[in-house]
Amino acid sequence: MSRPIDGTLAETYLRRRGITLLHGTGNLRFHPRCYYKPDHGPTETWPAMIAAVTDLAGRITGIHRTWLAPDGSDKAPVDTPRKAMGDLLGSTVRIGVPDSVMAAGEGIETILSIRQVLPNMAMAPALSAAHLAAILFPPALRRLYIVSDKDPAGDAARDTLIERANAEGIEAIPLSPALGDFNEDLQRLGMDALRMGVRVQLAPEDVLRFMSLIS
Repeated sequence: MSRPIDGTLAETYLRRRGITLLHGTGNLRFHPRCYYKPDHGPTETWPAMIAAVTDLAGRITGIHRTWLAPDGSDKAPVDTPRKAMGDLLGSTVRIGVPDSVMAAGEGIETILSIRQVLPNMAMAPALSAAHLAAILFPPALRRLYIVSDKDPAGDAARDTLIERANAEGIEAIPLSPALGDFNEDLQRLGMDALRMGVRVQLAPEDVLRFMSLIS
């Protein structure tokens, strides 16, 4: 049975990546013995962070699992430590309550990293570049920040999502990391550098509304 991540190896895993603000993450849970089936070999069990994938109405349409090392220090030493299942297209892992402004990106860790400096903004990891390009827009959305990874797949997803958002009358603003992704920025460059790098890319009114100006 899964449980909230507070005080679990899932929280340990995230904190090891510099992610300490975990409010509004009810769609993330922890399972101490989650089944993992290798391509060749018997079924194993590992601790896992479980993410509920939901549609715009909040209905669970799928789940995503990140299997963890026994001490939570890293992902589990398995061939595919992340797997998703279910009806994922258009749905995301909802973090916070979306209103007129939201950020969407690929990975859970990437989105939670940028949320360390934008703690009051609703966010939505889509779990892959292909699924990011296809997310459904909440009805009230007027400005979408697109948190892309710095690779060809991320660039393509960003461009597709900008085009889709603009066609719906939604302002789309890319947020680009200094390094490969925002978790790498957080871990290698630190919170202050992450905050500054994000701040200069925000609409001015969103700096005041959403940005945390203290460590």
